[in-house]
Amino acid sequence: MAITPNDDQFAALASSEQEGEVVMLNLLRYKHEASGGEGSGEEAYRQYGNRAVKMVEERGGQILWMGKPDQVLIGDESANHWDAVALVSYPSRKAFIDMVTQPDYEKAHEHRESGLSDTVLIAMTPRDE
Repeated sequence: MAITPNDDQFAALASSEQEGEVVMLNLLRYKHEASGGEGSGEEAYRQYGNRAVKMVEERGGQILWMGKPDQVLIGDESANHWDAVALVSYPSRKAFIDMVTQPDYEKAHEHRESGLSDTVLIAMTPRDE
């Protein structure tokens, strides 16, 4: 499974005319054992997370919530076994793109790739009231 967006997905995010806050829904499935001898997948992802949180906050964003899903109430249980879910707010898509294109992020991202077996990242905007 993909751990990074493909070129079309990244281009669509970068060219979006949507302004203002974007919240990223992160669905995360860890590898049992991380690549490159980093311990468990969860441990490798934690190394990424510790560095990424600082980068998010430097751009005016914040971690809104992170936790472990307990139960699939509606939907395919076998297709929705995730180890963790995170909601991360950024002031804009531009702030997110700025973060993920920095050399420091690319270094941290190595731990993300080492630790995750599968992920889904969904960009969300507040609904109009």
